[in-house]
Amino acid sequence: MKKKKVSNSVTVNRRAHFDYALDEELTCGMVLSGPEVRLIRDHHVQFKGSFVTIRSRELWLNNLTLGVDTARNVKLLITKKQLAQLERARQAGLQLVPVKLLGSSRYIKLVIATGKSKKKYDKRETIKQRDLNRGKY
Repeated sequence: MKKKKVSNSVTVNRRAHFDYALDEELTCGMVLSGPEVRLIRDHHVQFKGSFVTIRSRELWLNNLTLGVDTARNVKLLITKKQLAQLERARQAGLQLVPVKLLGSSRYIKLVIATGKSKKKYDKRETIKQRDLNRGKY
């Protein structure tokens, strides 16, 4: 009997690469209950409107949509050293952006990246480059 090949990425935040110039990525764990894990593995999750914050020396993913219209705040698991690194990035003016969810192993992991918001003209340039690569012009 052959095993099914499981995809490493469950959900990708495609909007993050368009709205932000991303730099370093960091993989962190998530505190989830059983039904939440099932919803994520069944691809009933959306990143629309979600963002990462640091509150009281803890990292949180806010407004993660699981299932139908249930926005949740999820605690993220990282080391103190990684948290200090992210706090320095925030003080330098960078944003913490959720990029994708990984679910190939036993655990659900979230990849977050530090990045700077793109201006409107940067976004237009991104669209132009994407169209040129596609051969539209």
